[in-house]
Amino acid sequence: MERLISVCLWLILALHLVLRVAGNAEGDALNALKNNLADPNNLLQDWDPTDINPCQWYNITCNSENSVTRIDLGNAKLSGKLVPDLGLLSNLQYLELYSNNISGEIPEEIGNLTNLVSLDLYLNALTGHIPVTLGNLRKLRVLRLNNNSLTGQIPMALTTIETLQLLDVSNNQLEGDIPVNGSFSLFQPISFSNNRLNYTLAPPPPPMPSTASTSSGNSAVGAIVGVVAASVVLFSAPAIIFA
Repeated sequence: MERLISVCLWLILALHLVLRVAGNAEGDALNALKNNLADPNNLLQDWDPTDINPCQWYNITCNSENSVTRIDLGNAKLSGKLVPDLGLLSNLQYLELYSNNISGEIPEEIGNLTNLVSLDLYLNALTGHIPVTLGNLRKLRVLRLNNNSLTGQIPMALTTIETLQLLDVSNNQLEGDIPVNGSFSLFQPISFSNNRLNYTLAPPPPPMPSTASTSSGNSAVGAIVGVVAASVVLFSAPAIIFA
């Protein structure tokens, strides 16, 4: 009995350590972001790296397992750069950093956030290309990167995100052709306006073969066959009766 109690205590301790390590890992990632941002309003002052987990920090939301699911720092007058460490927040669903003055490139590691539903980085000063790795975000529904200084082409990988419902990359310096396949067939030109993009129309569907004459011909043949069959039955009936 004593041995069983001892084993249970060890399991509880091990679980506590695992949760603490996980919480610290996410806290470390958020503190890396904090250290790369200027925060004139001191909104991030309670982001304490010594905390067991960051779930009580300003504008951080966690799930029941104390894992970060949401970062809400829109319109917070932040400046600085995003960090690759954000890719460690494996359960993150909402990354809201819009309407700030964040510069630099979008880290490719954001493509590791496979639970991400909404990525809002609009109205900043971001530069560089849209990472191809964003095509890995198979649960993404909202992608707003408008009003930055992004360059290069729109990655074709984004067209494979079947869940994407809202897209805005307007007011950047993007170039090349606008993809028209996959989920991009749903989006209007306003989603791509004020760039250096080429608007291409989706290829029309192949023409359907004309079946009107064939159908009418088949109907006529069918009618004739029906009349002949009826006649055969009609004239055969007496013979069968008197046989």
